Amino acid sequence: MKNWWIAAALLGACGSEAATEATREATNAANEATNAATAALEQAANAATPGTTAENAAQNAVQNAAENAGEALTAVVGQPAPGFQLTDQAGQTHRLADLRGKIVVLEWINPQCPYVQRHYQARTMTSLVGAFPADRVVWLAIDSSHFVQPEGSEAWRTEHGMTYPILQDASGAVGRAYGATTTPNMYVIDAQGVLRYQGAIDDDPRGRVETPRNYVREAVQALLDGGQVPTPQTQPYGCSVKYEDA
Repeated sequence: MKNWWIAAALLGACGSEAATEATREATNAANEATNAATAALEQAANAATPGTTAENAAQNAVQNAAENAGEALTAVVGQPAPGFQLTDQAGQTHRLADLRGKIVVLEWINPQCPYVQRHYQARTMTSLVGAFPADRVVWLAIDSSHFVQPEGSEAWRTEHGMTYPILQDASGAVGRAYGATTTPNMYVIDAQGVLRYQGAIDDDPRGRVETPRNYVREAVQALLDGGQVPTPQTQPYGCSVKYEDA
């Protein structure tokens, strides 16, 4: 009976499946446009003669598109992750470009979401952060809720002993650039700035498995070991991201 009540509460708290499907279709369309633009830039770079100004210009265009088009690109596994610049709950600025050379984990968060609450009560994220070397892995939470406030983010961090910041994305620009649809929605970016994993934190949406498979742990560990991410993409679960016009 208890499990039935929890499941009903979680389902009620999240956005409708129809809305989620519509968001997914829009994301797929954006992904196709992004792939086409990136392919054109890379083709220009490959066609130029090595060492020429044209080659350099083409390579710079590829890099700039990856780092500076946070609102224009949608994250695609295997492609450079969209760049962004956001301030956290304390007013400190964070730029993805400044983290080149480190593995970056992005976690879409909303403290009002029951799925997020369950994971933080279980210390899913906070324990995992401590399992990785701090000099090689950076963990950033991002709140794209239109009502997010620094004070609320700081209170949540204090309550749960978070050592990583919560970036404020009230406009939803970065969330949309990454195609984030749920809280939590996880992304793992390698040291070269390429997105290597996107999807769920684990394979246990309802919290019923004692030892679920943690996809983020697998992805980060594979990158630390110099290998390939075993599962590059999964279906995220959770509450819908509370964008302003959603």
